[in-house]
Amino acid sequence: MPVPRVRRWKPLALTAAAVLVGVTVPTAATATASPAPAAAPSAVGAYDDTYYQDALGKTGPELKSALHTIVSDQTKLSYSQVWDALKATDEDPANSANVILLYSGASRSKSANGGDQGDWNREHVWAKSHGDFGTATGPGTDIHHLRPADVTVNSIRGNKDFDNGGSAVAGAPGSLTDGDSFEPRDEVKGDVARMILYMAVRYDGESGFPDLEPNDEVDNGSAPAIGRLSVLKQWNDEDPPDAFEKKRNQVIFDTYQHNRNPFIDHPEWVPAIW
Repeated sequence: MPVPRVRRWKPLALTAAAVLVGVTVPTAATATASPAPAAAPSAVGAYDDTYYQDALGKTGPELKSALHTIVSDQTKLSYSQVWDALKATDEDPANSANVILLYSGASRSKSANGGDQGDWNREHVWAKSHGDFGTATGPGTDIHHLRPADVTVNSIRGNKDFDNGGSAVAGAPGSLTDGDSFEPRDEVKGDVARMILYMAVRYDGESGFPDLEPNDEVDNGSAPAIGRLSVLKQWNDEDPPDAFEKKRNQVIFDTYQHNRNPFIDHPEWVPAIW
């Protein structure tokens, strides 16, 4: 039986009235990539007037289509390049020699990347078996959904869908799992939701890639689908983007892929599409 749990969410930052209105864009991410517009608190206007201009005012399939066109203009990385990228995107703000692990929140040395126990590896938040895209350049190397994770915890998550409930995950305080689903710790629930929904917008069956779509099921197996959509929408609402997630989005945009996760900049676009 799933263990009931009282959740402690970050303060809710979104309301229905915020639909299609800009949110604060992160400050500049790194010393190597810090364009002046990104550093300004009002930079969201610049992104809406330029990067997102073709999406504004749209909802539903029209908004999803517009965002697909926008975010598909990106630089693609190889799977080996992902290692170095994650050392920058997920750097511990308190210790530049470490990265923050997604499911545990632990800070671990950047040099401890690999496949052995105690190492961290490259977690595909949209499990690569859900669509069988493997580690091929494209969805298999898109760092908007690749995050550092403890090797053992990553194995426990496996290719499970996301849902509430289960038993405690050793090595990942606050995370739960059962036979067909995984629930991350409260602090990254929204992050997980926005990564999954980015993937659904970015990869829609073009260029030989699978058409990735969220659904309201679990145990999706090898289908190009991940659930549970209703829970992901809840997580997006209750865990709005924090400074770490916003900075990560900015580093990816400035230095690596040169595209953005629109749901970090505009979380209200999630219910506008789904």
